[in-house]
Amino acid sequence: MVGIVSYGAYIPKGRIKIAEIARVWGKSPEEITRSLGIEEKAIASFDEDAATMAVEAAWQAIRRAKIPATSLEAVYIGSESHPYAVNPTSTIVGETLGLGNDYLSADLEFACKAGSAGMQVVWGLIESKKIKLGLAVGSDSSQAKPHDALEFTAGAGAAAYVLGINEKDWIAKIIDFVSFSSDTPDFWRRDGISYPTHSGRFTGEPAYFCHVLAATQKLLQKTKLTPSDFDHCVFHMPNGKFPREVAARIGFSPKQLEMSLIVDKLGNPYSASSLLGLAAVLDQAKPEKRIFFCSYGSGAGSDAFIFETTRELVKRRESGKSIGKLMAEKRYISYVEYLKQTRKL
Repeated sequence: MVGIVSYGAYIPKGRIKIAEIARVWGKSPEEITRSLGIEEKAIASFDEDAATMAVEAAWQAIRRAKIPATSLEAVYIGSESHPYAVNPTSTIVGETLGLGNDYLSADLEFACKAGSAGMQVVWGLIESKKIKLGLAVGSDSSQAKPHDALEFTAGAGAAAYVLGINEKDWIAKIIDFVSFSSDTPDFWRRDGISYPTHSGRFTGEPAYFCHVLAATQKLLQKTKLTPSDFDHCVFHMPNGKFPREVAARIGFSPKQLEMSLIVDKLGNPYSASSLLGLAAVLDQAKPEKRIFFCSYGSGAGSDAFIFETTRELVKRRESGKSIGKLMAEKRYISYVEYLKQTRKL
């Protein structure tokens, strides 16, 4: 078996109120907030990108694990906003962390589920005994065209997970996982194009809900478990409504979901979204609790996992910043500042 040894997160301090964006474009702030279920979102500064945020999150994870960086034998960075089209983010992160040279690295892209896909790849390397410790990161500074619907939700952040083979170091066991994938073009961005395009309402039922429900049902059937067998659940959060609705459809209660719901104050940091939700749960969960997790990435696919926390979690999480603290450290900016920081002005 393979388990989570440690985790870390990073959320930029910049915040913009959804009401501020709505005001600029002559929209009703109340209507937009009610429609999307988001009050504000995190914004990467002009000197931050997917690589710098991945480094910050990974440092948190390494410090929590109390391991030398050189013990990591694999680094996978999942993002849809890699700083370079040709030049890996993973080696930038590895070099900055001081991993040396004896590690496998690669960048992953699969919209918002690239980070969870990285966890699966690291799991495979550990399970096959090729490595003992590996790092998977989801990091994004989400792109959104001004005045597009995505501008109200696209956020920024990163979450990093160290996976390992040594059971005594685990803060959570990885019980099982499955994936569900299809060619569903609900969201895309061609090379050289600055902003993504999406299919509007088509991104809901035939895309997000179809894949999340299918992956969830597949894993529950495989493990012969039901929603009532879990203490917490985490779903990808493109807005505030979708995770609440999909959880209710499956049979999870609002109480099982509540710890993971950070989208209201953070927005959708794409590849980091569900992984940050998992980190928020790990910040608060008690030992020997089951967590159901399901990511979603446009294009399209979902990765569903079952985790079970251990007694090591309580001790390990005290040595790092919680999601709550990271979300509380913020500075509100105007729409003009937002355009400057995101290089749109």
